[in-house]
Amino acid sequence: MERYLVLVLLSLFLGCQTSPVERPPNIVLFFVDDMGWQDTSVPFWNQPTPFNAIYKTPNMERLAKKGVKFTNAYATPVCSPTRVSLMTGMNAARHRVTNWTLKPDQKQPMELNHPLLEFPDWNYNGIGLDSATPNAAYAKPLAQLLTEAGYYTIHAGKAHFGAIGYPSSDPQNLGFAINIAGHAAGAPESYLGRENFGNGKAGKEIWAVPGLEKYHGQDVFLTEALTQEVTAALDKPVATKTPFFLYFALYGIHTPLMTNDRFITPYREKGLEEPEARYASMIESMDEALGKVLDYLEDHQLEENTIILFMSDNGGLSAVARGGEKHTHNRPLKSGKGSIYEGGIRVPMLAYWPNKTLPNTVNTTPLIIEDFFPSIMEMAEIKEAQFPQIVDGQSFVSLLDGAVEENNKRPLFWHYPNEWGPEGPGIGSYSAVRQGDWKLIYFHTDQSLELYNLKEDIYENLNLVESKAKKTKELAQVLTAHLQEVKAQMPTDKITGEIVPWPTSLLHTKK
Repeated sequence: MERYLVLVLLSLFLGCQTSPVERPPNIVLFFVDDMGWQDTSVPFWNQPTPFNAIYKTPNMERLAKKGVKFTNAYATPVCSPTRVSLMTGMNAARHRVTNWTLKPDQKQPMELNHPLLEFPDWNYNGIGLDSATPNAAYAKPLAQLLTEAGYYTIHAGKAHFGAIGYPSSDPQNLGFAINIAGHAAGAPESYLGRENFGNGKAGKEIWAVPGLEKYHGQDVFLTEALTQEVTAALDKPVATKTPFFLYFALYGIHTPLMTNDRFITPYREKGLEEPEARYASMIESMDEALGKVLDYLEDHQLEENTIILFMSDNGGLSAVARGGEKHTHNRPLKSGKGSIYEGGIRVPMLAYWPNKTLPNTVNTTPLIIEDFFPSIMEMAEIKEAQFPQIVDGQSFVSLLDGAVEENNKRPLFWHYPNEWGPEGPGIGSYSAVRQGDWKLIYFHTDQSLELYNLKEDIYENLNLVESKAKKTKELAQVLTAHLQEVKAQMPTDKITGEIVPWPTSLLHTKK
């Protein structure tokens, strides 16, 4: 009888105990600058290419083997619009930070004297943290929402969220607890510690990388210095068992193309032109940084509760600075950074969620950068957050088990009523939509349309506007509806003095 009473009391006691709360997963977003779809030994096409044979990225291969490779992942054609979409969940046409940001309260110089177009007064000041900030996209950033949900948030590397002097130029104002070397500029003056990462160069103060003074004068590459700072910063949340969000946004492989001496010799021995050898050494340096982060997670027994995402902010550079023939560095994709053709917007993406993703799987579902906002919110188990912006992105969490491909008919949109600078195929002012296998481009300068079936013509060589008039009209209507719904800004035709018409209006005038 006594034994029975003891068991009853013990069961009642245990039943009153609170079950341990399961900690939400850590999240690492490894974000590479200007990395093209082909800048890796991991093939993102249905077959390896000669480019895949050039580059050495064993840690990308390591991550791909663990999780899901997304072969139809998209960013915007240039950097700031992508980063603002990531942090806000808004499509670029809605947030209006449609070009790259730097100097406050002004358009980019190349936008001021275009011979044919007058560009709109876009949100050149970046993310706005209140509705009163002029020419800014008012939003509550992802990092702030994660911080409020209990995450320890770390920003490392390139920020490029807002113009000089505005709060969003400092990642800590966006909700990051730690900011390592991020500021308004989107490129470093130098990748070399022995050049103090550009600090001390007269007239180059805007581009000098801040906050890494302890590495000045040392023979260390910027990517390596950032990696050392990242792993040191992770020690705090690891020690306190706090869930963390690491946004590791490398400056590389953005220009200036500079040699990492530790990696360049094999590429020179392969006979690559010097700019291409430098580029390859920067890619391998990027991959080493990824490997160091993966090693840290494994060494600290964090791998089983850490989601790892890998993404690039736009297509690979091809119009300037590279060796070889311009506009060919992303083949079979056409053109490169700055272009609305696939080479400018399709990027490498990898995802690994322990015990969720199936190893070494491929998903062909088209995704776009604003999808990261709701996806990371879902990963962090944030369900009732309040924020002022309308979120255009859709979560891709359901795709991470590798077994399902969804939303293949969902339209994805791009809008760039701006001027980037360099010339090349698909570079200019444009809007575009992809829905399923079909992609329609609307070039603002000459008010022309191009239609491609990407499944049959990944090269975008065969314009089907005339032969597929019904599909052209259908996608023109989808694109127009989106642009009108988000009140997208359009440039003005300097010759006629009229605002460039919507795509459907163009169809009518062509009849």
